[in-house]
Amino acid sequence: MDFRVSSAALGGSVSSVSVGGEVDLSTAPELKEVLNGVIDGGARFVLVDLSTATFIDSTTLGVLMGAVKRVRPEGGEIAIACKDPNIRKIFEITLLDRVFVIFDTPEEGGRHLRRGASEGGQRPTPVA
Repeated sequence: MDFRVSSAALGGSVSSVSVGGEVDLSTAPELKEVLNGVIDGGARFVLVDLSTATFIDSTTLGVLMGAVKRVRPEGGEIAIACKDPNIRKIFEITLLDRVFVIFDTPEEGGRHLRRGASEGGQRPTPVA
């Protein structure tokens, strides 16, 4: 599957970044560019939708952590939508499931982030 990445505003300071295919050393810079673009555009709550991703590596995790470091000081949050057990296991093994709230569907993640944005982003991220 070819790599794809796109973004969409979900209202207010909430945006989504949808990723498909393999996210690795060669494609992660494009993901980073899109994530930085939505954050630079004012998003503080970002859903990274990995629903159609088939593979992620440590470079991908580094890009996601870079985004967290940008939004958390502003009270923001990065959430993940992913149902693939192999990709979710990567977050669990690296303990990053304690950094990111992971949802089965983009709809669940979007609802969570919209609530956070409406509450001013002051609630802590739950630890899984």
